[in-house]
Amino acid sequence: MKKCLPIYIILYADKEDPNKRRENRGTSKVVCGYPISIFFIVVNEFCERFSYYGMRAVLVLYFKYFLRWDDDLATSIYHTFVALCYLTPILGAIVADSWLGKFKTIIYLSIVYAIGQVAMSISAVHDITDSDRDGTPNNMIFHVTLSMVGLFLIALGTGGIKPCVAAFGGDQFNEHQERQRRTFFSIFYLCINGGSLLSTIITPVLRSQECGIHSQQKCYSLAFGVPAALMVVALAVFILGNGMYYKAEPQGNIMLDVFKCIGFAIKNRYKHRSKQYPKRQHWMDWAEEKYDKLLIAQIKMVLKVLFLYIPLPMFWTLFDQKGLFFMQPDQMQTINPILILTLVPIMDNIIYPLIKKCGLNFTPLKRMTVGMLLAATAFVCAALVQIEIDVKHILYHNISALTFVCALSLGATVAQGLNLQLILKLTNFQKTLPNFPSASQSQLKLLNMGSNAVKVQLPGSNSLNLPAAQASDKYFTFEAENINVSIEIPKITRTISLAKGHRQTLLIPSLITDEWLLTGDLKSKPEEGSNAIRFVNGMTTEVNISSNATKFGLIAPSNYSNYFQIKNGPITFTLRNSLQSCEYSTDFGFGSSYTFIIPSTLVFGPNCQKDITAVEDIKPNSVYMALQIPQYFFITAGEVMFSVTGLEFSYSQGKLKYSIFIIPDGSNMKSVLQAGWLFTVAVGNFIVLIVAEIAKLPEQWAEYVLFASLLVAVCIIFSIMASFYTYIDPTEIEAQFRNRVDGDNADDKAAQTKM
Repeated sequence: MKKCLPIYIILYADKEDPNKRRENRGTSKVVCGYPISIFFIVVNEFCERFSYYGMRAVLVLYFKYFLRWDDDLATSIYHTFVALCYLTPILGAIVADSWLGKFKTIIYLSIVYAIGQVAMSISAVHDITDSDRDGTPNNMIFHVTLSMVGLFLIALGTGGIKPCVAAFGGDQFNEHQERQRRTFFSIFYLCINGGSLLSTIITPVLRSQECGIHSQQKCYSLAFGVPAALMVVALAVFILGNGMYYKAEPQGNIMLDVFKCIGFAIKNRYKHRSKQYPKRQHWMDWAEEKYDKLLIAQIKMVLKVLFLYIPLPMFWTLFDQKGLFFMQPDQMQTINPILILTLVPIMDNIIYPLIKKCGLNFTPLKRMTVGMLLAATAFVCAALVQIEIDVKHILYHNISALTFVCALSLGATVAQGLNLQLILKLTNFQKTLPNFPSASQSQLKLLNMGSNAVKVQLPGSNSLNLPAAQASDKYFTFEAENINVSIEIPKITRTISLAKGHRQTLLIPSLITDEWLLTGDLKSKPEEGSNAIRFVNGMTTEVNISSNATKFGLIAPSNYSNYFQIKNGPITFTLRNSLQSCEYSTDFGFGSSYTFIIPSTLVFGPNCQKDITAVEDIKPNSVYMALQIPQYFFITAGEVMFSVTGLEFSYSQGKLKYSIFIIPDGSNMKSVLQAGWLFTVAVGNFIVLIVAEIAKLPEQWAEYVLFASLLVAVCIIFSIMASFYTYIDPTEIEAQFRNRVDGDNADDKAAQTKM
């Protein structure tokens, strides 16, 4: 359930159009009570949502691993883009209602949208500027510029058509087809979630593929290209239904009237600020000289609701970061739409009715408050998972922290009764992030390529026995730049120059008097959950190593290969010399680094598997992805209670319509509240940028805690504001104005009769 589209479905689409009373409603046939034209609109929405969420699912990864931006810049651009996507709908609604109409607005902006998606796809083709064919673009300015232009066009397109498509679908029904119209909106909303769900599953799979002309790299161009193709399909399908649509003429936008009325009230109040003018009950009453009293009354009520919206951006500040705290695989984001499709009926049919039966008055504003608290809880969970990943704190030794999380999710009484040790065993926490050297330190591992064991003496440590074709269990840390390494038999000492801030491996050859090689090892976890693999050749002949995933090439005797990135899962390596070959198979997890030692005694044949030694330099990830499920559960439950309830609240408090006895265009105030709601989403994304820039927190978990704390504080403020809010019944107020108008008309007729 994507948080803003339902507003347009509920609030914007039921705007009555007097032109619907005309007989000419297009040439669409009716099947089972539904216009066939609806099919084109539904398919268009599914393809468009697939296009948008598919592109967004890999956007942060594209920033980090293709454009090579750091986390702060990637996050800033991501949230700026999302904010624009929720500001441009207001522009789209104004253009559609005041100028082009919904149909032309959808067509024109969909073209802009498709161009933006194509631009993103082209920007991700690394071969365009990879002049040296090393897999890295040489003109990054070209890729950055094209991608930023593409994102701007996408924000303009997706936001601009957002308020139009659902409303345009609602226009296709006659007034007597209210039941069919409601069914259409349900199907329409299902397409939104279906497109989102499928795209967040499929697009990361496409990204993980390798493609390229000169070198094989992660296929971001395909991950963006498929959404671009779906957007072109969406546009083509929508155009195919052209002759069947009813196309209402632009009727003017109520938001412009509201802004003009408010502006006139402020201006008029400023002109009459002298004490000689009597005060009026409300500052909006100063607009009575020019605007209708019902419009003024509606604006007053809308302003009350918009006042409540002031704290709400903080919820979206947290919610729109849910795509940023995930590990591999990136399909983890699919949990959100799956949980939504599950939780919405559970909340509506089980939870809320049970609360009502218990006699509790669980008002919409109270639901929204609870939703904000659940979102804050999600970020507490995210912080704890991040701490586990960063190894900044031993979670399983911190019983109070775990009790706190359990208390938030299960209640304090239940949490106290849990067997925490059992929980810790079940989750199988294990630290996998090594202690990498600081800028003033160096780390060294020893590797024996020979067929005999050696005894090595390092500074400040006891003697170390290294078996044949084996490596030391750990890296040794040194403060000095130059160290002496000694072999006892035969007696030999070498001075080794270490690189500060780096990890290295010292390769001890079979013949001790030969050259000792020093390799450069990884000093961070491999990117995107890949595994960094290299081979060390202890033989006296060259060895050629390859697999289905990559080719290591020829490795010289007593030498080593470069690191190559390997995906998770089983893989088979083929080793060849000039005459023979053999195979070595293993299974990889996520985020590990291995050095495979080919011993000098290797005999090509079936024993190849057991002869090769795997040295684990960096452990694979064992912080299970399942640990992320609680944070996704809480953020989704918070979305259901906050967003869906907020839509319901906005609808119930904004459904006043102008009476046809006063103004004949049938406008309503819902689009004003919808604009205010969308604005809170955009502001929430801007808050992320501001807070992150001001706070400058070095650790990600601390940033999560900061945002969670801010949301709790805002939640308290919102609950206080909500306690002073009085719920209104807009239909009663409208009836009062209608009766007043009828009474005035009756008085006028009576006066004319007397005359």
